[in-house]
This record gives sequence, C-alpha cells and structure tokens, in this order.
Amino acid sequence: MSTTAGEEGSAGREGLVVHRGVPAGAESRVAALYWEAFGRKLGPALDPPEKGRAFIAAHLHHDRGVTALADGHVVGVAGYQLDGRALTGGGAKDVLSAYGPVRGLPRLAVLALFERRPAAGELVMDGIAVDAAHRGSGIGTLLLREVAAVAAGAGCHRIRLDVIDVNPRARALYERLGFTAVRTERTPYLRRLTGFGAVTTMHRPVTTADADAADTPEAR
Repeated sequence: MSTTAGEEGSAGREGLVVHRGVPAGAESRVAALYWEAFGRKLGPALDPPEKGRAFIAAHLHHDRGVTALADGHVVGVAGYQLDGRALTGGGAKDVLSAYGPVRGLPRLAVLALFERRPAAGELVMDGIAVDAAHRGSGIGTLLLREVAAVAAGAGCHRIRLDVIDVNPRARALYERLGFTAVRTERTPYLRRLTGFGAVTTMHRPVTTADADAADTPEAR
C-alpha cells in the first residue's frame, strides 16, 4: 500500500513514495535511520551501536511502520504501536539471547522505562526518523499524515506520542500537524543516562479527513 507525491505533493518532491510497511530488504536501512534519530535514548539498552542496529533490524515488525522512499531508497520511517505490536520488536528472551543474562538484565530494565501501552481506541507513535539529507522537505509531514490514515482505518479515535525536551524541532512539527500537549513528566533520573530530562505527551484526534484518506484506493 502506498501513495505517491507528485509535482505538487506535500513533500515538494516529485516521485517520492510513502509506503505502508517496511519493504523487504530495507531492515538494516530502517534500523540505521532509527538509531541515528534515537540512538542516544536507546544506547544504554542496546549499545554498542552496531549491535543495537543489528538487533533492531532483526526484530522489526514490518507492518507497524510507514516508510518514505525516494528513487527506491528508504529516506524516512515512522513507527507506531497498535494491537500490542510496535515497529521495534524483540522481547526479554531476545535481549538476553543477544546480550547474555549478565548484561541483558539491566538492559531490560532500561527498556522498561520507555514502554508505553496504548489506551483503548488509541494508536501510539514510536517515532519519526528522516535521513539528514532529506530533512526540511516535508517528509515528516507526509509520514505523519499516512500514520493518521492508518489510525483511522483501524478505528482509532486518537493518536498519542511522546516528545523529549531536547527535541523542540520535532515538537514544533507535531504542533503544526494538530497535536497538543496534555502533560509533561519530569525525568531528571534519565538525564545522565539518556540526555533528556522531561517527556511531553501529545494527543491528536483522528479526523474525518484521516478517515477519507484511509478510504482512498491508493491507501488500500
């Protein structure tokens, strides 16, 4: 399932394709983009970087992401959690298998700090990562709009995401696209570990326009 942005597309890039799902063979590329965007947060749990990227690539849920492709190459990805599954997978057994019991147990404790469960009728965004060379061209907007269509198609009434205090650019994007802050949790205990000290939860209602986008032939 995919849509194409033409000459007047939202991203301003002719031929950009927004694809529902992670294409086969793109796992390492998606993992690299995710690590570039969230490596500082994920590092304490999945370092060293090369091992963390390999772990993410090996445990992706392909149907829980939206990707942007330019000339056939993935240049952006948005992950989401729905019906108990997120883009980034891997359970306790997988972590212990990859890192061993001695090193794996404290890593599981760190990962538990980031766990978020959707409420009924809610889709939770995992995050958006866009290749550095393509930032500022509207890809993040396209990805978010496609995720909103996914949420509408799944019968959700709300999209939820968390944004950290050291990423004001991301928060500004979310606000432009209709997200509003509902609460901020101070996390000073994570500052030395992950580099951020507060997390703001934002909500956006699923609209009739999202439902219309979910029903278009291109989105099926």
